[in-house]
Order: sequence, then C-alpha cells, then structure tokens
Amino acid sequence: MTNILTICTTPDSFMLEKVIAMSRFLLLFFPVSLLLPSCRESSSSPDNPTNTAVLFEKLSPEQTGVNFVNKVEDGEVFNVLTYRNFYNGGGVAIGDVNNDGLPDIYLTANMQPNRLYLNKGNWKFEDVTEKAGVAGTKSWSTGVAMADVNGDGWLDIYVCNSGDIAGDNKENELFINTTPQTGEKGGVTFSEQAKAYNLNDEGFTTHASFFDYDLDGDLDCYILNNSYKNPERIDAFKSTRLQKDPYGGDKLFRNDGGTFTNVTDEAGIFSSAIGFGLGVSVSDLNGDMRPDIYISNDFWERDYLYLNQGKSTQTGSTTFSEELPQRVSLCSVSSMGADIADLNNDGACDVFSTDMLPADNHRLKTTTVFDPYHLEDFKYRADYHYQILQNCLQMNDGNAQFQEISNLSGVSATDWSWGALIFDFDNNGWKDIYVCNAIYHEIMYLDFTNFINDKEEVKKVVMEKGKFDWRDFAKYMQSNPLPNYAFVNQLGAPNQKSNLPLFSNQAKALGLGDPGFSNGAAYGDLDGDGDLDMVVNNVNMPCFIYRNETNEKTKNHYLKIKFEGEGGNRLGIGASVTIRYAGQTQVLQHFPQRGFQSSVEPGLLFGLGQAQQIESLEIIWPDLRMQVLKNVPANQTLTLKQAEATELFSPKPAKPNPLFQEITQAAIQGNTRHRENRFSDFDVEVLLPRMLSTDSPKIIRGDLNGDGQEDFVLTGASGDPDKMFFQKNGAWKEVTGWQSAADQDLETTCGLIFDGDGDGDQDLLLGAGGNEYYRGIEHFRLRFYENQGKGVFKNNPAKVPPATGMISCMVPGDIDNDGDSDLFMGGRAVPGNYGLKPRSFLLLNEGNGRWRDVTNETLGNLGMVTDAVFADTDRDGDQDLMVIGDWLPVMHFDNLSDHFAFSKKQTQNPFSGWWTCIEPADLDGDGDLDFVLGNWGLNSKFKASGPKPITMYAKDFDDNGKSEFVINWYAPLDDLPYPFAGKIDMTQQVPSLKKKALKFEDYSKLTYETMFSEAQRKNAVEHKINWLQSAIVWDEGGTFRLEALSLEAQVAPVFGIAVEDFDGDGFKDIWLGGNFYGLKPEVGRHDSSRGVFLKGNKNKTFQYLPPKESGLFVKGEIRDAAVFKMKNDLGILIARNDSEALFYKAKRSNFK
Repeated sequence: MTNILTICTTPDSFMLEKVIAMSRFLLLFFPVSLLLPSCRESSSSPDNPTNTAVLFEKLSPEQTGVNFVNKVEDGEVFNVLTYRNFYNGGGVAIGDVNNDGLPDIYLTANMQPNRLYLNKGNWKFEDVTEKAGVAGTKSWSTGVAMADVNGDGWLDIYVCNSGDIAGDNKENELFINTTPQTGEKGGVTFSEQAKAYNLNDEGFTTHASFFDYDLDGDLDCYILNNSYKNPERIDAFKSTRLQKDPYGGDKLFRNDGGTFTNVTDEAGIFSSAIGFGLGVSVSDLNGDMRPDIYISNDFWERDYLYLNQGKSTQTGSTTFSEELPQRVSLCSVSSMGADIADLNNDGACDVFSTDMLPADNHRLKTTTVFDPYHLEDFKYRADYHYQILQNCLQMNDGNAQFQEISNLSGVSATDWSWGALIFDFDNNGWKDIYVCNAIYHEIMYLDFTNFINDKEEVKKVVMEKGKFDWRDFAKYMQSNPLPNYAFVNQLGAPNQKSNLPLFSNQAKALGLGDPGFSNGAAYGDLDGDGDLDMVVNNVNMPCFIYRNETNEKTKNHYLKIKFEGEGGNRLGIGASVTIRYAGQTQVLQHFPQRGFQSSVEPGLLFGLGQAQQIESLEIIWPDLRMQVLKNVPANQTLTLKQAEATELFSPKPAKPNPLFQEITQAAIQGNTRHRENRFSDFDVEVLLPRMLSTDSPKIIRGDLNGDGQEDFVLTGASGDPDKMFFQKNGAWKEVTGWQSAADQDLETTCGLIFDGDGDGDQDLLLGAGGNEYYRGIEHFRLRFYENQGKGVFKNNPAKVPPATGMISCMVPGDIDNDGDSDLFMGGRAVPGNYGLKPRSFLLLNEGNGRWRDVTNETLGNLGMVTDAVFADTDRDGDQDLMVIGDWLPVMHFDNLSDHFAFSKKQTQNPFSGWWTCIEPADLDGDGDLDFVLGNWGLNSKFKASGPKPITMYAKDFDDNGKSEFVINWYAPLDDLPYPFAGKIDMTQQVPSLKKKALKFEDYSKLTYETMFSEAQRKNAVEHKINWLQSAIVWDEGGTFRLEALSLEAQVAPVFGIAVEDFDGDGFKDIWLGGNFYGLKPEVGRHDSSRGVFLKGNKNKTFQYLPPKESGLFVKGEIRDAAVFKMKNDLGILIARNDSEALFYKAKRSNFK
C-alpha cells in the first residue's frame, strides 16, 4: 500500500495542512455511517442469565504452553492513519498437521512471527515454529487456512499477508507439509512453495478458502483481498464493480494438478478496487450440492453472493452468478466476519455476518454518526444495494432466498465485531453463535475525531514537538477490552413454537465473557472428548484457549465424523452430512475456512442432545456419490470413506402444489404501477423515525358501475393518478379519464365506495395525506366523485363531507340506524408537527350529500389514527367503533345513541403500539367478529414492553413556534431510557441544546428529564408504546382477548391483511403483507417479509405455511390487500408502494 500521507519533519504551514488532511482522513476512511464502539465496559457487558452452566474454562498460557500475543504497536510512520487495517488482528487455524490424531494450533501475528503449536495431549502444546519452518517471512499476516493443498493426506498451511507500509514484502505464503518426505518422528516440517503453486498473490489479502468449486476432485482456492485504495479516493457513486483492478480484488484459482491457474474472469468473480473483502464463506446454499460463496465487504460496497452454476455448456468451465440483490433484501454496511450453517435445522444453510453496532446508549451516542437518508438512498439507487449498520442473520428458505431477522433473533448488535462462528456449544442439537469484538484503539470515538479535526488543537500538539507524530495523538484515544458474545439458540425449548431461531447472549454464564480485543477464532475438539473447544486471537493480549466441558457437565451425546476422501481431496472438503434422529434433522457441510481469517478443525461434530442413536446418516461427497448408514450409535468418532459410497446422488425436484397461483396479467388489464414521488419527510422533521408520505396505495372496493361485480380503485401518490378498474367476466379492465390533473397532485391515502348522496348508486370519496404539504391545507382536501350513472364519475365539491387534514382512513357505519352510511375519518398526523394530536371526525349522513359533524371531544382528539372499523361489539343492535393508530392502544367505543364513549373492554387491556391496519372477521365461527391487527413487529431496533416502553414527548420546547418531539427508548443493554436521536439530529432540531451538549460524551448522558427543564416539559403531549406484535383480538362472549400472532408474522410491519377460507377446509385463513422502506438509516429498512400465510385450524390455532407451500411469495412494500371473488374463483389483490399490484388466485381444490 502506498503512503497515504507524506510525513513532514518541520512545523511549517505545509506540515499543518498535511496534519489536518490526515485528521480528515479518519472520517473519510472510516465512513461516519459506521457504528463503532466507545470504551465503557460496564455498559456493554452481555446479558448473563444465571440458569446456564459454566461450560467453558479459559486455560492460562502456563497451563497450555501457548504463549502467544499478537502485539501491535503504533509507530511514527506506520500506524492506523497510514494503514487502515492496523487493528484488524490475526487469525487462527486448528488441524492435525502431523497426523497423530491430535489437532494442533497455528496463530498469525501482524508484527511478529506466526506460531505453530503441536498438541502433545492433556492440554499441553509445544511451540515448533522455527523447527517446522512456518514463522513466515512476509509482512503483516492476516488470515490462515489449513488445507491439504497437494492432496497427499497431510495438512498444509496457507498464510495471507497484507504487506508493509512501502507496499512490498506482502506475498502470501504456502507452507507445504513435508513431514512424509523428511520422516520427522513426532514432529513436523514444511517448505514454503507459494510461488511454485502460483498462489503467491500480492494483494492485501484478508483470507483464503480451499474447496473444490468445479467438482473435479481437487481443492481450488478463493483469495479474498481488501482494496489497495483509500475509500476517500474511490467514487462511491460510480460503480466500478466490473472493472478489474490488477493490484487488488478477489481472485479464484483453479487447481490444475501441481499448480493453480487464475480463472477469476471466466468464473464470473468480481475483482475490482471497490471490493473491501473481510470475510469469505463457502456452502451449498440452494441445495444443488455445488459450493456457493458469500463475500463480506467493508465500507460502502455491498456483499457478494455467488451461486455456482456448474459447467457452462459453451465453454466447459464452471461459472458463478452473483445474485445478492435478487436474493438478499439487505446486508451489513461494514460486513466483517461471517459464517454459514443451518441454524433452525430445516436443511437449508443460513448466513450470519457481523458489523459494528453498539448495544447501549453510551456507545451509540459517542461513536456513531449515521449517513443522512438522502445519501443512503442515493447509494441504494447507485447499485450498492441496501445496507444496514448491524449484524445480519439471513435465514434461507431452501431456494437461496433469504429473510433477514437479526433484530427479531436478538443478534443484531455486538459492538465492533470481527469473527463469527456458528457451532453447537453444548451438544444439544442446536447451533449457537460466537462473536469476537472490540478494537484496540477507539478510532471513531466522536469527541476524538472532533479533536483531531480541530486545526488549532492539532497545531498545539504538533508545535510542542516540532513535528507530527501519530503517537502524540494516540494517547487521546481510549482503549478498553470488551467481552465477546455467545448467543445460545433457544430452538428446542418447550415454549418455542416457531421455526425462527431466537438467541440469548450467555457469554459470561458460559465462561466465555472474558474482556479482550478479539479478532479471529476457530473451534476444534482439542482434547478429543466429543465437544468443541475454542481458540481466540487477541490484539496486544494473550490468546484465549477455552476448554469445553460439555461432555463432563451435561448428559448430551455427540457424533464425530472424519473423512477419507479420494484423489486430490483426501479430507472430503465439501461433503455434506445429514442425520435424522428422534424426529430431528441436522445438516453439516464440510468447509473448514470460517469466521474471520480463520480455519476450524477438519471434520464434523454433531450434538445429539439426549439421543443415543442416529436412525439414518446420509453423506453426499463432492463428486455426488452418496452413502446411507442406519442405526449409528452416538458418542463415537465415525470415519466415512468415499470409496464405500456406491450410490449416485440425484436431486429430487420439488413438486410444489401451492395453494395460490399468481395470475396478475390474466386478471388485470391496465396499469397498476404505483409511482411514489421523491420527497423526504426527514427534510421537514429531522427527528422523524419514519416517513408519513409513503402510505399509499390503498385498495378501495365496491360495485362502481352497478353490474353486481366488485370493482376497485388503487390510490396514487402525489403526481400519480388514482386508478379505477371495472370487473367483467372474472377480470378487470382499467377505466381512464375520470380524474383531473389537479386532483392527481394529491397523495391519496384512503377512500370509500358508497352511496354518499342517497341516489341509489355508488359514489367514490377520496382522502389525502402525506407530510410534504405541511404548509398548505388545500393539499388535504377531500374529493367526492359523484356517480353520474353506469360508472361515470364527476368531482362534486359541494357534496364533500366537512373534514380536513391528513386522513388515514374512512369507515362507513350506520351509527343512528337510519339506513344510510355515516362516516368516521381518522386523523393521521398534524403535517410538519409529528407528535401533536390531529383531529378525527364523526360525520352524520343527512341525505342528498349533506353531512353534519357530530364529533365529540373523545373521538376528535384520539391521536394519530391509522385504521378503524364499525361493528356491533356489545350486541345491542347498533354500530360500535374500534380504532387503532400510532402510539395508541386498541380503542373500543360503545355507541350510546347520543355519543360514543370508551368501552370498559378497551381500558382493561391498553395494548399501545404502532398499529397499522385492522381486518374484522369471524375467525372462530362463533357468530361474532374477531379482529386481526397489524403492528410494527419485532424485527426492528425498537422493542417495547410494560417495564420498558417507548415514550414520546411532543411540545414546542424551545419556543420557536414549531413543535419538536423526543422519542425515549431502551437500548438492548440499558435499564434506563434515553433519547433515540443522536446529537447531530437533536441539536439541529433543538439548537438550544448545543450548550448542554458541547461534546458527544455530554450528550450521551442526557435523559429527557435533564435535556429540558421542568418548566419546558410542562404540558408536553406524552405518547407511550408497550406492544409491537401483530395480533388477533378475540371476541369471547362480550369480552376481548388480545393474542399475538406467530413469530413469522412479526418479521416486518404489517400493512395488508386478507382473511378468508382460502383452502376450503371450513376454517378462516389469514394472509399478512408488509415491509417499510421510508425509515432513517439509524432505524433501518424493514424488508424481511415475503408475505405470511397462516392456515386456520380448529381450536383457534393457525399454522404457518412458507411461501413455497402457499404460493404467495411477495417482495416489496405492501400497503394493502383485499379478497375478491370473481365467478367461481377466489383471490387476493395486493397493492405495493412504488411497484405494480399483484393478483393471486386460490386453487381451493388443492387443499380439500
């Protein structure tokens, strides 16, 4: 790597300019969008349940003989400012290099020799580095891979190097195991032969993975490189992904027997300057038994997902197709380490990647500045995909379509994280997650970056010495070790009904909570007792060696597997093993290079829980030969031999018979495309957690032309016309020309088809919303389209009901039992003043298009309403009202003839949430209406409960004539609520706070109570949330019971609900659609739902059907859903923001 900065030795003005340039580089080099940690250990300790046995014992260097420290020291010239990966640390490899049956340990160092320790048994290790010849002669070793490169049955060692400050002396090294030739008794010898094998790559290599990508029987090599270039010097808005960089970029080398050939281009691998590779993970992700590749990239470049296409029929070469944007909705911003394994035992391998999200208020406020929304949006549109500042857990549906659920699962925030390993800690049959974290110097501590960007402060430091020396500034950086995370998988617990994994961080309780600066880690059975031990490489402190005592402290069983492969793949790399026992299925794939810069012990280990025998074991070798064993006893090491595999694996194509079929083109003739206008609510209200201007389209149903068939209208965004469709012969055709250009400028958020003027035909009433028109009430006018007969409509302002403002919903109901439709209209928000209560309306229909406002104080001041429904909930013969909304409980209002009043049913269960929509239906067939309610879900940063609610306070705190608001939340590790907004946004909205928060450290300590005086807080409007799950409200004989829907229904906000007996079995089914993109980067895009189908069963229960069974696989921002009947068919119309509508037909005969 070339020097980033010319170091000057005289304190002249030129030198000072260079110093300032260097300080700016800190912010550019580590983009402010990264979430980095600060240094308060007490606030970042992982949660530690007391009911977990201490299963791991950390062994001291004196016990093991492993006296390894990866010592890294900043120098005057060579330091984190001149080499950005200065604190990335080293890796670990575990494997039996001398074939004595005991796995050995190799550790890489950045500024000292690497070390090899032979396992002598009984937890004693011998340093044989010099004798073996594997210390390495190149600069700055990073990753390490143990692999049998030449196919002789002995593990070789491949060391990745990243070079010194001058950019030379960085070729990767390949240590070929020569023990068989030298006959070293009890020892081991190696010969460095990287150049001879053509693997002496000169890139900034992070790691390498050896696997048989072309299935020809030998091991090929993927080399993961980090870019030479500084992020500040690459045009982030001009994608150069397809431009090959001769000095950087990843590379794929094919093993041609004794030498390796660079096949990067022909294989379809990106090798550009924008690839900042930090993790390479290999696995079969789509079930075709070919190895696929997942690449974790740092900075603003997205991750890569390469699916193996097999041999090309044209060229005969094996190629990859990079398909991350099509298969992964979002990935981590600064993706670090990663691992791939089946976390929920469904047979499909899932992907976990790490990032740098702190888990407590102090670290979030002192180390984190997010990109503005416009920049995030621009990068997304510039083909860098959507990235989020958190760890990502991508659950695989079996077809390599992924659902990101890290927030729901509890694994999203682990500080500045590096290595990630997925393995079974306690042999209970469920895989857990271990995460290494911390950085030696807190480079992005925001008060430090402000200090180093202050020209006068820098000048003082430099002038004292007369020259610039980084070490003079390093002393201002904090440095605290942090405990790593050990997430225990809760699947298999008695109360776990879902197949989505939830995790609990039990690092301290397990004995894994030691503070450190941990980077690479690897697991292996170092003592041969049937559980996985672990080695962790730290910066500037001894490595951790953990002895796993599961075999001694639990009654769980195991099965260890070793492989005897053939040809050039003696260790069976790439083999897949599936075991079945006691109603459980587990899959493990044999790819040892994992995590961050590390390599685990070759072989596989299954935890079996209480099972003492495996009913069947199936192994598929890389050449697709397979073998099945029956009734395999537990607690043994089983050697599987490729020579004994005589059957040939043949994929069995799935024969789907889904409930629904997508027939949009056949069912709808015309343009259903919704086009969202380009407007950011955050430009108006910087503290908004979400946009209020992207709530359309909505579906309005009714018989518009009087032919007895259901028609519909799709509402449009500002500048996007509302679209009308008439049904004929079981299909719909668009009707155009009915809406003026002036009416198309409004954001239509709701509507109603009803006889609004009492003339016997159906009219159309439309309401408006959107936050962009906060200065003009004319943009929120209602529009009454009077039916002139046979579906011809004319806008008649004279018949518009007397309601104004942002309207979220229009609900018809005959509240006075006079035979016509009265209206409730929900107020969505006060434009430009989020948090204040808008007005809602109750309007009495007096006939002939005349309306009377009968809103009482109770109904008029409800809050931010999102939906409502009229229903006779108290069985007294009149229409009562149920209302939901943002920051509101589920509200029931009894119709008391002359007014509406809160129902006692509501006040008994104040479930306050970010409720989105409501659908009434008799779900249990008892003759009354139950209600399905959409909510924000559990897969976001925001969590809410009774003890830890989310609270908002709204008021003009600084007397500037405009309302502000503060959202209080509990960060995952905090027991006190703090403002969610960061210092920059909060002081922009309330400039008077700058005096109280001169530094980020000051701001991190401010609570709502200390941010504003008692007088300032007086009369603030308070809102509270304690429930975020979508749910059902059951009407049980006049009393209401709220029950959360299944975990699958909580993966994203719900905006569309369809209820019907879709499969014809006599029970109502539920389909939920959602997702929401209009969120600030610190909140994160919600895009994990592909639709949730819940099949109704007896006893008020529902069974989740995945999309491959339901046939409903729907991407995008779903805003509404409606059930339609046409002729003898039944279907769901789905409306999506900024996209086309979809129509799915139910094939009821399939599910009789």
